[in-house]
Amino acid sequence: MSSRLVVRERGYRRGRWGNVGEPHVTPRRFRVAVGAALGSLCVIIVTGALVRLTGSGLGCMDWPRCSESKFVDISSGHTAIEQLNRLFTGVVSATVIVVVLSAHRLRPRRKDLVLLAWSLVAGVLVQVVIGGVVVLTGLNPFANMAHFLVSMILVACGLALHRRAGSPESSPTWRSVPVALRSAHAVLFVLVPTAIVTGTVVTATGPHAGDENAVRFGFALKSIARVHSVSVIGTLLVLAYVGWRTMRRSSFAAATSGDYRDAVGNMIFVGVVQAGVGWLQYLTGVPVILVAVHIAGATAFWLSWCALALATPTNPSHTVVTR
Repeated sequence: MSSRLVVRERGYRRGRWGNVGEPHVTPRRFRVAVGAALGSLCVIIVTGALVRLTGSGLGCMDWPRCSESKFVDISSGHTAIEQLNRLFTGVVSATVIVVVLSAHRLRPRRKDLVLLAWSLVAGVLVQVVIGGVVVLTGLNPFANMAHFLVSMILVACGLALHRRAGSPESSPTWRSVPVALRSAHAVLFVLVPTAIVTGTVVTATGPHAGDENAVRFGFALKSIARVHSVSVIGTLLVLAYVGWRTMRRSSFAAATSGDYRDAVGNMIFVGVVQAGVGWLQYLTGVPVILVAVHIAGATAFWLSWCALALATPTNPSHTVVTR
């Protein structure tokens, strides 16, 4: 056996285990795959919301089958809507599997990207289980909340994977950021999740539970809506401060990266629009259309916050007075 043949045979054997000898994935193609997965994760949040808003939450009375007699059933409008939402889970699963396979074949290979890719798989599996619990418990409000909040975590992981895939393995440094601004970001780390969680409580208390017989929280809708609005207003006030520190004449403003400035501006814009939609839907008796827009806006707001948290605050070449 010639030395060339031995090398090829050894390369093939190693390639079967993912080392060499298999097709590599470029960083650009990997980001495209992650972008597709992230998009599907966002879409299924909206389709899941439409299931509730159209009263189709129990369109399929069983899980994983739609009914005792049929695995797939589109005999009525409610069953069709619920069934399509379930089938779209297959699209999400496929895109996530592609991301994991691509992460293992990415060159140069990065452990942080592989771990984040597998976190998407774990999250989708958890969502499948929670989805079954939601149906089998008759749209339990706690299970419904968990379903939405895990979706938010998945979206955050997807965006983090997309951002890190386009940047060096090292994380952005905050050492050059003024202490007051770091404190503001710490407050946002509390306020933004609080706004998201209280928003789900409002939904679980309101009229759109997915079925007219579904159990709802017994809170007074006005009271829990006020709690939610306080967290949103607090978030916008802190964002206004962050925006001011970014724009005013200072050593930090001069050193601020374009990525960070864009993230701040985007979050302020989305936050103001989202607050306006929320206030309008409250004044008009939470109509289905506005609630759907508000849920899509909540996803966009969460994405904008994750983008801000992942942004590199300053350009490495600048010196900043941290005070």
